[in-house]
Amino acid sequence: MWPLVESIGGDTVWLGYAVAAFSFGRILVSPMFGSWSIKYGYTRTLFCSTAVILLGTLLYAQVGNVGSPLFLIVAQIVLGVGSGTLGVTRAFVADVTPTRNRTTYMAWLTAVQYAGFTVTPFIGAAFYKLFSQEGSGIQAGIFVLNEFTAPAYFMSLICILLLIVISIFFQNRKRIRKDKKRKSSRQQSVDDFANKTTSVGITLYDACILGCMLLNVATKGSIASFETLGIAFAESHFDMYSSTAGSVVGSCGTVGVIALLSMGKLAKVLTDVQMIVGGMMVMVIGILSLMGLPDGGEISPSWRYWIAMFLIYSVGYPIGHTAVIGLFSKIVGRRPQGTLLGWFASAGSAARMVFPVMSGYVTHVASIDGVFIILCVVLGISMCFTFLARDTLENLIR
Repeated sequence: MWPLVESIGGDTVWLGYAVAAFSFGRILVSPMFGSWSIKYGYTRTLFCSTAVILLGTLLYAQVGNVGSPLFLIVAQIVLGVGSGTLGVTRAFVADVTPTRNRTTYMAWLTAVQYAGFTVTPFIGAAFYKLFSQEGSGIQAGIFVLNEFTAPAYFMSLICILLLIVISIFFQNRKRIRKDKKRKSSRQQSVDDFANKTTSVGITLYDACILGCMLLNVATKGSIASFETLGIAFAESHFDMYSSTAGSVVGSCGTVGVIALLSMGKLAKVLTDVQMIVGGMMVMVIGILSLMGLPDGGEISPSWRYWIAMFLIYSVGYPIGHTAVIGLFSKIVGRRPQGTLLGWFASAGSAARMVFPVMSGYVTHVASIDGVFIILCVVLGISMCFTFLARDTLENLIR
């Protein structure tokens, strides 16, 4: 997105607002879509959201014609509204999977979603390389096909195909639940433990739900900062073309998808809490590896960028964040999950809105090292609280 923002006269602050606008749109509708999935069903909810994404891609394709960062923000908000179904898809998975295997299935779902924003930079890089050469674009009235609009029109076609697939093939599924029986002594013990009141006046269950949402904020916000500044950082400190930097992220994202597909085996060895702490620790190591790079025109070796992106996109974020999702869903248990997972998604979207804006301002008034320090502090505090609360969390999902 950075080349587009730069082409219409924006800077890193506008870039932060543009990235945050997408998440703002998600915040507006994620809880509502979650409740719709319970009230109207998954098919109608997903069809409606996909139609909104289609509208957003068409608006995004007109940003160059309008030439205003404000219009880009509007297009991003519409795209965010259409993409506010993370809670819906996760609730569907929770509805049709047993608790003991939920982290594995959530990992498979996350692998698809993760591929969408990490592997697709390959496609964006290909379009940029194809259409960035002079005379390679197409223009007919308001229809302009160039390195900025090609990805938008490509996604428009994907949305049209997806609408057809949802209409014809996707069917609502509800998990068949047995008649209510008397709770087992084990389940009663877990419920009694969850209903204990903490020193701040809320139950342990509510405290753990809130804690998982804050872990979601920490992981989502950290990765959002790299989405915002990663390309500009690669250009300024490693002398990379934006297409090359996109390919690096895409390559590491591909490895991350493989890691997610392998989480079933990992979950047999490690608990959700261990995967969360380990994933965040790897992210911190990746961030620290980028600190202290020289400014003033001196170019750093590209292998440092590769290593950092590998640690963050291939290992730390996909494993740590997916474990947070699985833990949250297990804590919710047999309760209806659509609305709660909608709020969970909204918490992540809030992070994707606040952190990019923060990153843009801190980079503008200080340096990118300041952003890295903030991210390390946030992830470090999250790791400590998760480790200290490990017994409580694991007792709630027995």
